Amino acid sequence: MEQLFRKFILPGSGQRQCPPIRYFCAMCKEGAAYWDARYSEQDTPWDVGGPSTPLKTYIDGLTDKEMRILLPGGGPGHELLYLLERGFSHSFLLDISPVVIQQLRQQHPAVPAAHFIAGDFFQHQGTYDLILEQTFFCALPPAMRPHYAPAMHRLLRPGGRLAGVLFHFPLTDAGPPYGGDAGEYQGYFEPHFTQVRLAHCYNSIPPRAGKELWIDLRK
Repeated sequence: MEQLFRKFILPGSGQRQCPPIRYFCAMCKEGAAYWDARYSEQDTPWDVGGPSTPLKTYIDGLTDKEMRILLPGGGPGHELLYLLERGFSHSFLLDISPVVIQQLRQQHPAVPAAHFIAGDFFQHQGTYDLILEQTFFCALPPAMRPHYAPAMHRLLRPGGRLAGVLFHFPLTDAGPPYGGDAGEYQGYFEPHFTQVRLAHCYNSIPPRAGKELWIDLRK
């Protein structure tokens, strides 16, 4: 990643800038081929076998069944299926891995294929009332983090919300997933959202206790 950054020095300043998104598509290990391999090999230790407890609790409190909801990096699809079961029929999962999207369509033939979208989140077009975050941010290469909040802001309608879970542990080169803390996350979010709330999750599963932050952001 350091070598990639060296290519993008602001002229005359010596200061680094975030590389254009297109470079990550071909160069970073977290591209589509990487995730395709993980899902093809069933190498998915993050899969807890159902909707994560913090997101399930949040979904249980939602009442507007007409909301348009997006789950970026939704992987195994547990949260999407739970939303659909509860009558949130305008819910969609987006994932960069064509393999996992194909798996989901084959495993759930009763669900219209349009609910499973294969594509790059940063190129996705649409407008949503709610975007649910299940550590998608923490799966991105850290150098892409400055792009995340502007993309979320673009996809949300005025007054829309971004809510969900981020990991809370030290950021290192090991990953994905990559860690971070509330202070770092706030620095990315506050310039783009009118409300930024972060708190430790009180209902994480035991292996993740103390390692998850709940975010609630409003456009």
